[in-house]
Order: sequence, then C-alpha cells, then structure tokens
Amino acid sequence: MGNRVGREDYEWVYTDQPHADRRKEILGELACGLAIFQSTNAKYPEIKSLMGPDQRLKWIVCMMVVIQFLAFYLVKDLDWKWVLFWTYAFGSCINHSMTLAIHEISHNTAFGNSKAMWNRYFAMFANLPIGLPYSASFKRYHLDHHRYLGGDGIDVDIPTEFEGWFFCTRFRKFVWIILQPLFYAIRPLCINPKPVSQLELTNVAVQIIFDILLWWMWGAKPVVYMLAGSMLGMGLHPISGHFIAEHYMFLKGQETYSYYGCLNLLTFNVGYHNEHHDFPSIPGRRLPLVKKIAPEYYDDLPEYTSWVRVLYDFIMDDTLSPYSRIKRKLKGDVKQE
Repeated sequence: MGNRVGREDYEWVYTDQPHADRRKEILGELACGLAIFQSTNAKYPEIKSLMGPDQRLKWIVCMMVVIQFLAFYLVKDLDWKWVLFWTYAFGSCINHSMTLAIHEISHNTAFGNSKAMWNRYFAMFANLPIGLPYSASFKRYHLDHHRYLGGDGIDVDIPTEFEGWFFCTRFRKFVWIILQPLFYAIRPLCINPKPVSQLELTNVAVQIIFDILLWWMWGAKPVVYMLAGSMLGMGLHPISGHFIAEHYMFLKGQETYSYYGCLNLLTFNVGYHNEHHDFPSIPGRRLPLVKKIAPEYYDDLPEYTSWVRVLYDFIMDDTLSPYSRIKRKLKGDVKQE
C-alpha cells in the first residue's frame, strides 16, 4: 500500500482536444472566422435532430425530488443505524443521480436554450435534496470544462498540483477517492477562482433556507441522511467511478473514455462520455443514438465495462495517480462563463 506512483507531472500535449474535430467531421461543419457553415460532405447531418430539450427530463427530476422528500419523512423515526444504512444504500445513489441531473440541466436540456433562466432555477430545485448549494457554480465551471478540456488554469476537473504530488500511494489514492466531494468543492478556488454571481448567492440562500426548514420540521436525521448521502455518493461509491473513468489517462494519449453499462440508467447516460463531449447539446437520453448512427467513430475507442473496476484499477495500478490527466496550454482568447 506504500508504493509510490511513478508519475510526477501531468501528460502535457500541444494539440487541441479531439472532440471538436470529430464533431465537425460528423456534422460536416466548416469554421470561417466566427461563422460556422454546413458542408455538403456531412457524414451524419441527422444527428442535429437529436439536439434540443428532453421533454421527459423535468418530470424525472421532479419524481426524484419527491422520492427524496418522502425518504426524509421516513428516516426521521428510524434508529441511527438504519438511517446510516439507508443513507449509503439508497440516499447516496439518488443524490449522486441528482448531481448528474443538474449536469444535464446545465446544458439547458430541461427547457431549451431559449429559456436559459428556467433551466438555472430548475437546477436549484433539483439541488434541494443534495443539501449543499451546487448547481449555479457547477454550470459556470462545467461549460469551461467542455470548451477548454484539459486547459491549464481553466479546467477545474483537473486535479491540483498538491493532489498529484500527495496522493501518490495506493492508500493515499484510496483516501483521495473518499474525499472527492471535498476536492471538487475547493479545486475551483485554487485553480480558477471567479467572482461570486447573483445566481450563486441565490442558490446558497435557497439551499440554506431549505436545510433549516428540513431540520425544523423533521429533526436531525433527515439532514444527516441528505448531507451524508451526498458526500458518500460522490466518494467511495460504485457510481462515483465515473469521475475517474471519464478523463483519467489509463491508456497513453487517450483523453476521454465511455462506459456503456447498466449504471447509465441511474446517471442520465453520463457514461456515454465521448458522445457527450462531441455533442454536449444532445440530452443524455439520446446519446445512445449518436453511437448507433455513427458507430465507426465510437466502436473502436477504448471503453469501460465497470466503474467499480475503474476505481479498483486506479487505486492498485502504481502507474496511475491524480497526475494521470492530459493537460494543455491554451492559445488565443479564452472566454469563460
């Protein structure tokens, strides 16, 4: 458990991310200055028909919020041992799924681009059962992650230098995975701090009011179930394998990986990650159609069959660490959210 990882730096590259080029090739888009033109050589122009809001998403999110509200009521009279059991067995799954619903909403897939603010406030509603104000800040940083994947000083999905240096043994990597929620929260402040927005202040205020009301109505147990479920669900948990699976470099030079297993049913198809980065405006429910329509672009890419195995391999493989990420220096103007 004490073997140190061999990596001492990120994998620096001097090429652009692969997703924009693949998207242009599939759709036949040609860039000229600030304009984008449609080429007559488009391979699969029908993929554009998959873009736009998912009419089912808002109803699924509402159902999940109601389920968690019901769970809050049910756990208030349980013994603490059962509160903790159901926190990990059920609450952590739902709350992690809710974070991925917020991920979906951040791409305006609930109400469409024409109703952007509806999406922002709906994300705050989806945020309520998570317990921690998350949705407004996530949207600001996540779109930068798409535009500038691996961008030095911009993409806060990349671990900090401290994480890469310190979490360099099997035991420390195990601890690092448990503490993933903490590092995702503080990483933006270290890598790319931004002024606090009005939406973020609103998100914080709404969430604090909700948490206080929950405590006042039903006591401490639902609050513990809510907050601990969020922390456990994003830490050492089967679903949290997607954090590692998406972009950590298990194979040299491969920046993004997809997973096509059953846990996509709980995660809004976030496992279809190459497809998602190629077409972020396509809702998760339709991402399998991208692979079906254009199989030659995805069938030969490396993929995972188990997120649990990803976690195990990441911990046990002494060549892997938080440094196992592709990073690039950005050129030209950088326009952030």
